Amino acid sequence: MAPFPSRNVLGGPLKPCSTAPVTGFFRNGSCDTCAEDAGCHTVCVEVTEPFLESSRVAGNDLSTPRPEYDFPGLQSGDRWCVCASRWLEMIEAGVAAPVSLAATHERTLEIVPLEILQRHSTA
Repeated sequence: MAPFPSRNVLGGPLKPCSTAPVTGFFRNGSCDTCAEDAGCHTVCVEVTEPFLESSRVAGNDLSTPRPEYDFPGLQSGDRWCVCASRWLEMIEAGVAAPVSLAATHERTLEIVPLEILQRHSTA
């Protein structure tokens, strides 16, 4: 798996998203991606309780620990690389988590327009 260049949606170097818990498709703390990342885990968000609950109801439980995957479960305030399409679904549900643009991979722009990301930006 060859990673795509580590560029963010603003055109600069991709910043880390989270190392506690360690996130990313490659579990390197960044929202790096590659052709094999079919889910496009490229949006760095700060999860909120409404986001976690809506995601769970939609079939993606991010709050329950899964030790077999070395996944501690997320809590409100944690940062995590989420799938671009799932994040867009959460916007439509009215519960989009805030985004770190500097830590969101440019591949996200294939799915989510920059203007929408900017409206939900933490910076």
